[in-house]
Amino acid sequence: MLKVLIADDHPLFRLALRQAVAGIDTGVRITEADDLDAARAQLAEHPDTDLALLDLHMPGNHGLMGLASLRAEFPAVAVAMVSAHDEPDTIRRALAYGAAGFIAKRAGLEDLQTALRAILACQTWIPPERRADVAATGTDAGDGTLATRLNTLSPQQFRVLALVAQGRLNKQIAAALAIQERTVKAHVTAIFEKLGVRNRTQAGVLLSTLQLTAREHDDPAAGA
Repeated sequence: MLKVLIADDHPLFRLALRQAVAGIDTGVRITEADDLDAARAQLAEHPDTDLALLDLHMPGNHGLMGLASLRAEFPAVAVAMVSAHDEPDTIRRALAYGAAGFIAKRAGLEDLQTALRAILACQTWIPPERRADVAATGTDAGDGTLATRLNTLSPQQFRVLALVAQGRLNKQIAAALAIQERTVKAHVTAIFEKLGVRNRTQAGVLLSTLQLTAREHDDPAAGA
């Protein structure tokens, strides 16, 4: 049975994606989430999920941080990004951080199904009209280096890092994750070593590169 998570905060687009997914497999199991925490909870409950369709700017996503965190916590789950805007540099960066593909929200039902079939066949999907432009953007050494470093973190270390990025203190992180404060300290030390930083400020600066520029952000009115 094909298992797909649709993570988007717009009910109408979740419905459109549900119709597209249902049309490519009669035995599909579809779950839904309207923010990143709900998506994470669904994947924890259903670790055998084949594909997560993740809205680029849904609540809690913070640019590419949501993508990077789900890839770290659930490496067996393919994650495809979905967005109303598909600037070449945004697509390139999403792929650099582990996206299995990038689906434009303006795509019609047939195009959505074509994209889904390609991704489920382990092909990297880029909207055809954007492929040449994405290739022309080249690569970014900074994204490649950070993606490699993030991939060395364990799922628990990534959870700790996400809370550090939110400005949480060790005591608060310990309470949020139901672990000992000394365990948090050990994780933070290991995280800093793996990321090549010396303190929380440097870690914050490094993680800020996962945010998207104003040009890359979706217009909320457009149904991000």
